[in-house]
Amino acid sequence: MEILVFQLYGPLASWGTPAVGEYRPSSDHPGRSALLGLLAAGLGLRRDDAANQQALAGSVQFAVKQLSPGQVIRDFHTVQVPKRDRKARYATRKEEMAFSSDRLNTIISRREYRCDGFWRVGVTITDNSGWTLQDLEVALRQPKFMLYLGRKSCPLGAPLSPMIVQAEGLQQALSVDMPAVHEQQKRWLGLPDSVDYYWEGDAVDLQAQDTRYPDDDVVSRERWQFKGRREQHARVKEVE
Repeated sequence: MEILVFQLYGPLASWGTPAVGEYRPSSDHPGRSALLGLLAAGLGLRRDDAANQQALAGSVQFAVKQLSPGQVIRDFHTVQVPKRDRKARYATRKEEMAFSSDRLNTIISRREYRCDGFWRVGVTITDNSGWTLQDLEVALRQPKFMLYLGRKSCPLGAPLSPMIVQAEGLQQALSVDMPAVHEQQKRWLGLPDSVDYYWEGDAVDLQAQDTRYPDDDVVSRERWQFKGRREQHARVKEVE
């Protein structure tokens, strides 16, 4: 198989999961929405470019090798929210705020981040929708928009170092030699003997230990709508 492999490391990352109320949790690894956003930013696709956003989403599958989930840290934000109005219906938060400027309250929002997380990501093309792995590799090397790890406050802490490899399966592809993070950072990370793999579709060299259904498959970037998807998971003992 041919697969595009790159690495993600940063002092802070936030991989959003479904949020209720003022609590904004983070997954321990980047999900489909975050990875699609990374590719779309590299390609220069805007959020309101629904046609190309959907074309990209329908043409790629992801696999993630989690070398380190990072340490969970939390911070607090003050957020303005309108008073509840059962009769009002708004299409977006921007619209709700515009029509509610005279009745705003302030609440504290708690947000989770992953500190010193380290992941490898594999991308495969599932159909010929206009982008090749070579196109995506160039987009990650020379991105049109700024790339970040889930939130704009979470910049990359190391080069993505994208490369296209030939491999017999996902585990082999995600275990190729790559430019690692700084040696001091590797000691901080304390890379384990056992690592977690998460993937979509089939993996000939990995056997799923459980199946998950995260709600992070993009329906609309502009309306901020998502749906569930199927994700396989396995923990594998290996030495990185």
